[in-house]
Amino acid sequence: MTTTEEQHEALRSLLGAWALGACPPHEAADLERHLRACAECADEAARLREAAGWLAVDEPLDQPGPLRQQVLDWCLARRPAELPVPAWGAPYAAETAKLDALLRDLGPEEWQEVAELPWHGGTEYLRPAEVLCHLAAVDGFLAVALGMPDPVPGGPVPGGPAPAGGRRVPPQEHGPNPPRVPAQGGPADDGRPWAAINRRTARLAAEQAGQPPQRVRARWRRHCHELVRTAALAPRGSTPVDYGFATVPLRDAFVDRAFETFVHGDDVARAVAYPYDPPAPQHLRQMVGLAVRMLPLALAGLRAARPEHAGAPPSASGDSRRTGRQLRLVIDGPAAGEWLIPLDGPDGGPPGGEPVASMVLDGLEFCQLAAAHRDPDRLPVGEHGDRAAIREVLHATPLLSRP
Repeated sequence: MTTTEEQHEALRSLLGAWALGACPPHEAADLERHLRACAECADEAARLREAAGWLAVDEPLDQPGPLRQQVLDWCLARRPAELPVPAWGAPYAAETAKLDALLRDLGPEEWQEVAELPWHGGTEYLRPAEVLCHLAAVDGFLAVALGMPDPVPGGPVPGGPAPAGGRRVPPQEHGPNPPRVPAQGGPADDGRPWAAINRRTARLAAEQAGQPPQRVRARWRRHCHELVRTAALAPRGSTPVDYGFATVPLRDAFVDRAFETFVHGDDVARAVAYPYDPPAPQHLRQMVGLAVRMLPLALAGLRAARPEHAGAPPSASGDSRRTGRQLRLVIDGPAAGEWLIPLDGPDGGPPGGEPVASMVLDGLEFCQLAAAHRDPDRLPVGEHGDRAAIREVLHATPLLSRP
């Protein structure tokens, strides 16, 4: 059948929808038969299909990790910052920005997903908005040290204290049939040092329960900006920050907060099946360095909790010049470096001499181990020397984690 002019125009009008793949199958079949016989429409169809391809380029929307730093470096080269962020504050600024970018992309259903937050005492089950309440609750220790308002309300949790079985994640939306969230509880709720963090998180979560998640995100993000701006006024980072269970200088507290923000951002990303980049190498190296400096305390805690790890090999009797044992940690990958870890504590004498063992592992894997997100018995590690010392350090490292 010869196509009439009216039929020609009707089929020609379908070219745009066809190029975008939006034609019903029967209309697409009619148009494709017409294209085989009409050179004019075939040429236009080819041009439109090519243009439509540019609208649907299969490229990731997330920009490469280094791009943000490259843009910032270029901007700062043109116009230096009025209040430069200290080097120890840069990891926190980067990790909070990365988590904020993830959260801005979440839809209503994703805000209802439950993230698993493992630590050495168990696992917390929190929705993304609850994770932000937890991060803000701990950031509040830094805010108080800097003379800023504490984001955590001072009053008791509405409705009374948390139930004996633990706290539950409050619903963040009023949609139908929200998922049931397991009760929280375990070692962190029995009066141990971590209980203060859980109580602060519960108070902040109760205050913000029922608010739109993006409002919770915006409030958390504003507080992050205020922390960084205020920290820029104290560039030496020597201000003490009291966590209740430990007091650390501000510079270490900011690296600690960057580490936890990355870990929990990765937890949320895993829950919503979202890609999440590791910290920049220079930031990851700061996190590794802080964890290494804290390891002697973790080793002491391991020996106190597990008698089989207690004590160090005795030195020669009567030798007042004895030295403590050391282990060499070699970090591989982008955050490459070497550290010496004292093994015997103050009773073993000042560390010195040749390390009794060396172990090699990836920097990101070491940080995940410190967050209790890796099994120390299954972590790929290069080992040389005293295997018992290596095992002890690997088992002590997850004790650096907390709820």
